[in-house]
Amino acid sequence: MRVLHTSDWHVGRTFHGRDLLADQESVLSGLADLVTDERVDVVVISGDLYDRAVPSGEAVEVCVRVLGKLRAAGAHIVVTPGNHDSAARVGAFADFAAAGGLHLCTRTSRLHDPVLIDDEHGPVAFYGIPYLEPDPARHVLNSTAERVPGATGSLRARGHAAVLGEAMNRIGADLSARPEGTRSVVLAHAFVTGGEASQSERTISVGGVEQVPGSVFDAADYVALGHLHGPQRIGEHLRYSGSPLAYSFSEADQRKSVWLLDLDAAGLAGVERRELPVPRALATVCGRLEDLLNEPEYEALRDCYLSATLTDEVRPLDAMRQLQRRFPHAVHLEWQPEEGRATAPLRYSEAVRGRDDRELTDGFVADCRGAPPSESERELLDEALRAIRTAEDS
Repeated sequence: MRVLHTSDWHVGRTFHGRDLLADQESVLSGLADLVTDERVDVVVISGDLYDRAVPSGEAVEVCVRVLGKLRAAGAHIVVTPGNHDSAARVGAFADFAAAGGLHLCTRTSRLHDPVLIDDEHGPVAFYGIPYLEPDPARHVLNSTAERVPGATGSLRARGHAAVLGEAMNRIGADLSARPEGTRSVVLAHAFVTGGEASQSERTISVGGVEQVPGSVFDAADYVALGHLHGPQRIGEHLRYSGSPLAYSFSEADQRKSVWLLDLDAAGLAGVERRELPVPRALATVCGRLEDLLNEPEYEALRDCYLSATLTDEVRPLDAMRQLQRRFPHAVHLEWQPEEGRATAPLRYSEAVRGRDDRELTDGFVADCRGAPPSESERELLDEALRAIRTAEDS
């Protein structure tokens, strides 16, 4: 059996205010071609199908079209929710969807019930562990313990490791009760120790602890992890596929990809990586605004999403608008003067003590721009101060 491991689609996400739906649909629709070309039997999506619990209508339409293309290409699809999307909404009509080959594993109380898909060697059990928020998950796991084989009973420990450990206890018990030779793939949305985070993941820490040890998942032949956005290998059978698109500038150097794994009669036979297309590259630049606008070396970045750090001694006026004339996809801007900001921060009372209105306004402009106001700016400030005094006296 050949399985394609992907995760963290975050359909509906924006990038610094830019709509990504068209890019997302383009890249994700391309997975259908990969299914056909590589003869993939099952596609697994390990959480964060959507970027938010209540996705827009347009985001839902994109997901419906992409999932339809994957199914039309011949693959079964197994989905579990992450910490961004809603288990209840993703799992709506799950029983009906399963009849069409779309398996939505969203219920904590049933995480030990696998999706069984056969190949020439027998069944492969796909277990979907939805993102487990520790306290609500602990309540559900405790309330169902009496009727679930392998359950601990009363789960007292708090945190991600405890609830994921209990989930894997139940999965292990179910797996051991199945015919010998049944292979297993576990989908899980978690931060496993050894993984490298990006800036675009939402923290899932509880009490300061968000990571779980990889040993929790030892019972599975393969663990398809979601949550971290960079593709990475924690162990031979324990991998993150990462997100299909970059969602922060910290991911600019990542090469987005998916994993293709083969299962033979004995279990995991091999894993290969397939890189995904990049709709629009990300780039970061640092320098004086005049140089960025005029130096030919930056011309290659015209079509990139751009993050710029300006080093001008004085903060340039209308800098983003000027940048976007040359770089239409500039989306992020910072100002860090080369010589730094030498002024130590003061408490408000200290900053205003003994200073009149004119001194305060001049100081404010100098603090924001790194230089005192010009004569024309002083005239505007004086006019504003006069208007305020007039309003107070009336």
